[in-house]
Formats: sequence, structure tokens, C-alpha cells
Amino acid sequence: MHKLLANKNPYQLLAVAAFVDLFILCVVWEWFISPLRPGGSWLILKGIPLLFAIPGLWKGKVYTMQWASMLILLYATEGLVRILESGANFWLALLETLLATIAFVCLLIYLKPIKKAAKSLAKQNKDCPHDR
Repeated sequence: MHKLLANKNPYQLLAVAAFVDLFILCVVWEWFISPLRPGGSWLILKGIPLLFAIPGLWKGKVYTMQWASMLILLYATEGLVRILESGANFWLALLETLLATIAFVCLLIYLKPIKKAAKSLAKQNKDCPHDR
């Protein structure tokens, strides 16, 4: 297990952890802690898109990281909107905002050198046309 984690970029691991934690938070928040309706609500389904991103993030798939970085902004926005509530909802919204921000920043940091290398390669290919 240690070797498996040692091969991963720390920002990738933090992003995966933030997505998993955010999924757990969404389920627990809307099912147990403070559901919109007693007994839970359909808002519990808001965590499902996070599940689609987690395997790709774990594997380091650039395309998944790109769309996941846009997806996570929805959770940051929800957290910022719900932070105006009182009681437990305030703290849960603060945690949601924090986790979404951590995930977003980690994904951007992880993707920056990859994007830089891709731009460099594209520029190199543009400058040196191939013989046809």
C-alpha cells in the first residue's frame, strides 16, 4: 500500500481525499445531520457526480482532472451560499467550501506542469513542420 501511495503526486492524493471526504460530507449532511426534510432528502444525490470523478483522479487522468476542477466549483458555490445558514449547517457549509477549495487548488497545481509541457510540445510541433 505504501508503494502505491508513494507513486502518486501529493496534490493528486489531496484532491482524491478531498473528493472522497466531500462525498461523505454530502451524504451525511443530507441524510443524518441536517436533512432538508426529516428522514433525509433527495439532495443526498448531489454527491453522485463526485463518485464519477474519483477513479479518474486516482489514476491521474488529465481529462478527468480538467472536468472535475469545473465540477468542484459547484460544491464550492453551494458551500458559500449555505454558509449563511445557522447552527450545524454553517459548519457543514464551511467544511464543504474548504474541501472544495482544497480540491480545486490541488487539481490546478497538479495540472499546471502538464499543461505547460503540452503547450511547449504544441509550440515545438508548430515551429518544426514535418516533411510530407
